[in-house]
Amino acid sequence: MSVRATVKTVQDIMRQDTGVDGDAQRISQLCWMFFLKIIDDQDQQLELIQDGYKSPIPKALQWRTWAADPEGITGEELMTFVNIQLFPQLKELSVAGKGGDRRRVVRDVFEDAYNYMKSGQLMRQVVNKINEVDFNNLAERQHFGDIYEQVLNDLQSAGNAGEYYTPRAVTAFMVDRIDPRPGEILLDPACGTGGFLTCALRHMRERYVKKVEQEQTMQAGLRAVEKKQLPHMLCVYEYAPPWDRKSELRPTRQHIGTTVHQLRSR
Repeated sequence: MSVRATVKTVQDIMRQDTGVDGDAQRISQLCWMFFLKIIDDQDQQLELIQDGYKSPIPKALQWRTWAADPEGITGEELMTFVNIQLFPQLKELSVAGKGGDRRRVVRDVFEDAYNYMKSGQLMRQVVNKINEVDFNNLAERQHFGDIYEQVLNDLQSAGNAGEYYTPRAVTAFMVDRIDPRPGEILLDPACGTGGFLTCALRHMRERYVKKVEQEQTMQAGLRAVEKKQLPHMLCVYEYAPPWDRKSELRPTRQHIGTTVHQLRSR
């Protein structure tokens, strides 16, 4: 099943829950649940390729601990865990003062998040459906934009979106005409899921980036703003997938995530 189809199925399940009222609440619910699955998939890859790597999420709260087993906790037990343990602890994660601390991203995502679902049985169905998506699979990660496009389509059908997804062909054309180069400041003031930044990075790597120093210069010039929670989360985790870490000419997720986060929080 495609990521887009998974999103639609999850939304259909949520419509059965009396606590979730309207597309806006379904999107908010979808955001934090997808976020935990995405970061857990990334953590499992990073644990394999980085010595001493430690997840920003405490072990008891990691997706693999409470959500990965399709026969895991459900009903009232699941609701109690989410409302009494998961949310309060992630909202209060301690964050180091230095930049690049991924715990800050986690805390920011949950700062304004809320669990609208009232049925633990329906939440277990949603969790099991999300588990079908492997965000370490390159083909599926390329559909991050599709997740948000599906969400936007739903909102636009209701007449209350006020925003639109830019097709990748359009962003690719814009980047080709602008022809960004390392050393220049590149700002996307409404970056969404990062489509323009993705195209710009690919453009510069193909034409201009030949050395590590040039990669670092390119990264230092990136600027991005995204106010909405779901596209911000997808943008942060679209960059620097762990299978690219073997190449020294790849950006670190900490760098990209901090860049988007810092501008978002101002």
